[in-house]
This record gives sequence, C-alpha cells and structure tokens, in this order.
Amino acid sequence: MVEELLTAVVAAGVGVAVYMGAAARVVKQYERGLVFRFGRLREEIRPPGFTVIVPVIDRLRKVNMQIVTLPVPAQEGITRDNVTVRVDAVVYFKVVDPANAVVAVEDYRFAVSQMAQTSLRSIIGKSDLDDLLSNREMLNQGLELMIDSPAVGWGVQIDRVEIKDVSLPETMKRSMARQAEADRERRARVINADAELQASHKLAEAAEVMSEQPAALQLRLLHTVVAVAAEKNSTLVLPFPVELLRFLERAAPPPPAAAAREEPAPAGPASEGPGPAEVDAAVVPTAAAAVDATAPEDGLSALDRAAEERALGAAEPPLFPDESPP
Repeated sequence: MVEELLTAVVAAGVGVAVYMGAAARVVKQYERGLVFRFGRLREEIRPPGFTVIVPVIDRLRKVNMQIVTLPVPAQEGITRDNVTVRVDAVVYFKVVDPANAVVAVEDYRFAVSQMAQTSLRSIIGKSDLDDLLSNREMLNQGLELMIDSPAVGWGVQIDRVEIKDVSLPETMKRSMARQAEADRERRARVINADAELQASHKLAEAAEVMSEQPAALQLRLLHTVVAVAAEKNSTLVLPFPVELLRFLERAAPPPPAAAAREEPAPAGPASEGPGPAEVDAAVVPTAAAAVDATAPEDGLSALDRAAEERALGAAEPPLFPDESPP
C-alpha cells in the first residue's frame, strides 16, 4: 500500500513537472508576449518575466519592441531635372502596438522595407539633383512621412529615415567638377580685382604724399635697397625713378653753350662799318626776300634754299686755278 502511494506521488510529481515545463515561458525585458488560445488572440499582453500558458491550447508569440535598423537597398531613378541617380537609405522604426504588428500585417519588417523602397523611388522622381545633394534634411522628413502614414495601422512607428548616399554618373561628376572649378576661379578673379583696386587707392595716396616731398622718394628707394640687400644677393638691380631724374635736371646749372648763345654780338668800329653780325643780319633778309620771290617747287623753305645756295657758291672751285683773277 505504501509502495503504491509513493508511486502515485512520484507520478504526480513527474506529471506536474512535465506540465510546468510545457506551460512555463519567459518573456525578456525588450519583448512582449501575445497569447493565442485556439487561434484567438487573448486581450492580455504578457509583460516581461515568467509567465504560464495552457499547454497544447495556448500559443505564445513574442514581439521585439527594440528599435530596428532596416537598410533600404539602393534605388535607381530619374530626378525631376532628368538626371539618373542611385540612392540608398536607412530606416529606424520600432513596434508600439504588438497586437497590430502581429495581426494586421503578415511580416511587418518586410512590409516596412517594401514601403521604404517605394517611397524612396517616389522621392527621387519628385526632387531635383541639387535637393538630393544639399537639401537632404527636408527629403528625409518627407520620406519619413510617406513611410509612417501606412505604418501606423501596422502598429509600427517610424523613428527616423536617413538618405545615406547618392551615386551620380561619371559624366555628371565631371560636369559638376568643372562647374565648381569655374565658380571658384570667378571668385578668385573678383577677389584679385578688389585687391588691385584697394592697392591702387593706397598707392595713389602714397604718390600724392611723395610728390609734395621729393626727398621721400629717395628715402623710399634707399629702404628698398636695404630690403633687397638683406637677402645677401651677389647682384643688385637698382631701379632709378624718373621723378628723381627730373629733380636732378631742375637742380643742374645751364650748359655753357646756351649761355654763349644768349650773349649779344660785339659791334665793330664806326670807321670800319658794321660788324660781322650786322653784315649777316643785313645779308640774310635780302637773300630770304629773293628766295621768297621765287618759291621752290620741292617743298623747301626759302631760308633753307638761300643757305644751300650760299654754301654751294663758297665751296665751288675757280675755273682756272693757275690764272689770277682779272
């Protein structure tokens, strides 16, 4: 009798252990448990920890409540300004309603992935290339709204959407590089021109100050020589300003030939008649008047013609050198 009682107790204990092994479940902290009894969803959502279900009758479905990182494969499309690009993105989402995530959609991960790809192609077709490259924040917000609208009914909340990379054709990359180079060259030329304008104003002010004091130019020249000689060069090229030459020309005395031309010719004695200067003055007007009467056709002036004839007459030798003049 005792043996039968012990056997029954042991059998009951084994049955309870087997039952508890089949009924016991553990739900992790980042999970929620959904119990289906005969295929019907129980309203109670099992919290994290130890829980028990009815074996064979109940089925426990665990749903991950963590934020899921879902990469979106690169999608190729044509932008609004007819440029072919390839764009890939990443979607961050999490489950906020475990019941809808399991009941409303077959596989919420796959559904979110397909919706993200479709929305990404739509964003590519509605945007310009410049927006894809420089205005990604607005495109990310628009893409998030497009994915989040149907995902709300699936018990899924879109946390963040980011466009990772935009791949351009090689020809478009070269064109953009040339455009950027031309723009930077234009800005460099504008900056150089502005610098030249400012430098010209400063140089004009400096020239005006130096023109008032000519010695300042010489001092500036000496400073330049000192600056060049500091490099220990074997050859020194010294610029000589034109203003310094003009200053020296004004300071130089007049030449002696000019002073001699300015002195009047001495007059001869009264008994000997007029001096050489007076004879020349008397002869030249007469010759000039004679030459003016017969104007030459070759374009020479009358004075030049008269001087030429006098020179020829003085240089012509006599016809009979051995004979004395009559």
